[in-house]
Amino acid sequence: MRFELNKEFLEEIRDAIHIENKEWIETHILDLHFADIAEILGELNNTESKFIYYLMNEGLQADVLMELEEEVRDRFLKSLSSKEFAEQLENLDSDDAADILGELSENEIQEVISHMEDDEAADDIVDLLNYDEDTAGGLMQKELIKARIDWPVDRCLVELRRQAEDVEKVYTIYVVDENNRLVGLLSLKSLLFAKPKTKIVDLYQHKNIISVKTGDSFDEVARVMEKYDLDSVPVVDFQNKLVGRITFDDVMDIIKEEADKDFQMATGISEKVESNSSVWKISRARLPWILIGMLGGILGAQVISGFEDNISKIPALAFFIPLITATGGNVGVQSSSIVVQFLARGNAINNLKNRLIKEFLLSLFNGVICSSIILGIAVLFKNITLAIVVSTSLFVVIVFAGMIGTIIPFVLNKYKIDPALATGPFITTLNDVLGLFIYFTVGMILYQM
Repeated sequence: MRFELNKEFLEEIRDAIHIENKEWIETHILDLHFADIAEILGELNNTESKFIYYLMNEGLQADVLMELEEEVRDRFLKSLSSKEFAEQLENLDSDDAADILGELSENEIQEVISHMEDDEAADDIVDLLNYDEDTAGGLMQKELIKARIDWPVDRCLVELRRQAEDVEKVYTIYVVDENNRLVGLLSLKSLLFAKPKTKIVDLYQHKNIISVKTGDSFDEVARVMEKYDLDSVPVVDFQNKLVGRITFDDVMDIIKEEADKDFQMATGISEKVESNSSVWKISRARLPWILIGMLGGILGAQVISGFEDNISKIPALAFFIPLITATGGNVGVQSSSIVVQFLARGNAINNLKNRLIKEFLLSLFNGVICSSIILGIAVLFKNITLAIVVSTSLFVVIVFAGMIGTIIPFVLNKYKIDPALATGPFITTLNDVLGLFIYFTVGMILYQM
């Protein structure tokens, strides 16, 4: 049955913690799915969370810790001593441990690492911290299963049992040579049905082996895994030596984070925030875009003031200002959103010309339809000149907004700036100012004809 946390159950949990009723916690909490336990801990304070947390076994602790919301996890870990912090890291996969440590200062990292008893785990974490977090090296985990090409099957099985103790999910067995260079893959099925003395060299697959380099970007890793439908992908260094693997779960987590970030960027939030983030952090994330919107409004006011004489002579021009700005903003956001989506998939990086032609034709088509509708409505004002001004201006604004919404993401991408910037208030503000200028310029020209 699906678990649902409610106030009454939360009060029962707090009462059990208060009287240190371990049996009740073990019966009612520890048998739940780790995601449900993480939800509970997210509602408790650090002292209450610790009481439950230290009743769990190491495996459950690791699952719950990584399931916690990032801010809850950070708060919980910072309440631990360096030694306790180190003990928790040793229960995690190397990539998860490195991600958590990466949020700390250099001194804090060294302090925690110094308390780790597992030297191999500590070395793995330190090695991962040397890679950029957005590269394959920064995403990979060191835990994997590999077999030497010259091993017989019976020795391979013994080695795999030993290695599997540190590997949560076994997707693939990687085959390496005596220098740890990746040479192929081995399926569990072929291994299980082979005779004990059969050599791995006679069983492994060595054709079309897909791997990524430690310096490859996350986008490249995601494209490779999507294209070849991989559950995991091996990571090799410049000498083709096997250094780690990236699993489908790891990639999906990053994709979700990127999607959340892009959504927040599109809505005018410049950094990752959660519902339980502090007022200061939320304000810091929102305020820059609010200020950009204010700047756009000031520029728009300047544009309008520059045509004050025209508006005083033809007051009806002011009636259609909301129409021009709203339509230009919508068209720009639509165009930029499609391009950002294509760029994220790697489908349009070198396709600017074709995209511009397509967007131009689409803008022409939409412009003709929208301007025709507005022409008909504006005629109701019994001012043919005004109808022509509004419809013509709207047509030009739609075309320009479509072009700007298409070009800007390409430009940002070229200069290694997140194209998602172009889907939010930035593009809307730009099109508002440009739309007003086009509107009044066309109006001035046509009224003087």
